[in-house]
Amino acid sequence: MKKDLLVVAFILFIVGWLITGTKIQSVEEYYLTHVDEITEDSETVTLEIRSDAVLDSMDQLKAGLEKYIEPDGEILAKSEYVLRSGDTAFDLLDRATRHHRIPMEYQGADYNIYNSIYVQGINYLYEFNCGPLSGWMYKVNDEFPSQGVSQYKLHDGDEVEFHYTCDLGRDLDGYIPQTKKEGN
Repeated sequence: MKKDLLVVAFILFIVGWLITGTKIQSVEEYYLTHVDEITEDSETVTLEIRSDAVLDSMDQLKAGLEKYIEPDGEILAKSEYVLRSGDTAFDLLDRATRHHRIPMEYQGADYNIYNSIYVQGINYLYEFNCGPLSGWMYKVNDEFPSQGVSQYKLHDGDEVEFHYTCDLGRDLDGYIPQTKKEGN
């Protein structure tokens, strides 16, 4: 009998500890992470997500994905967000997609040779969904950075854009592919 009381007391203790030690959030609380609380003193950045290149390559798009492609190519209109200390282009993308409930998947930096997070898909549009050279690229202030999305530190006023490419970036305005220098 004494043993049974100890077991029940232990179970109640564990359950109580789990309940008080776990942060329970509603779906609304999870997605509303204060990304749009901009004040006069806030440093801000903008983010836009687009899939325009797909519109010119619909014949290459995997069957069934047409419903995720907007007629104007816009997934997320240019929106302003508070810049947090140490934010990278990926941090901004992650916060904004969660806030707007846009599905996004990525591969962690530990799982590739570039030591940077790799964005695999946004809004059900993944790498290779529109041909063998398709996937996500990003640019900051109209330039395609040469570093990974989780390595690029943002600054006040930066304008970040994520674009889906169907041709390794050649179908995106302003993209100039990096070429190997002689002797390397």
